[in-house]
Amino acid sequence: MFLTKDNLILGVVLGILAPFLGLLGFYFGKFSALSFTDFLHFLAIYKTLFTSVISVSLIVNAGIFTLYINARKDKTARGIFAATCMYAIVCIVVKFWV
Repeated sequence: MFLTKDNLILGVVLGILAPFLGLLGFYFGKFSALSFTDFLHFLAIYKTLFTSVISVSLIVNAGIFTLYINARKDKTARGIFAATCMYAIVCIVVKFWV
């Protein structure tokens, strides 16, 4: 199981991939009437919605970060936190400069 490993690279990979689960959850919860590609086009057009989806998606990272912190797997948690910071920077750049 992933929770038994304490690895920075594992944390970065989990931190990068986990928000996609949040994105899928947002899609199926609110926009399932659209095709997934139409949903992505919709996000590209409406930047405020894009940043909202990214923010909600990062809640998944908060959950797995908490799991690894409670399991005392600090290297993995550090990787998850680093990936979350990268997502936050991308979100800020998209919101204000794109």
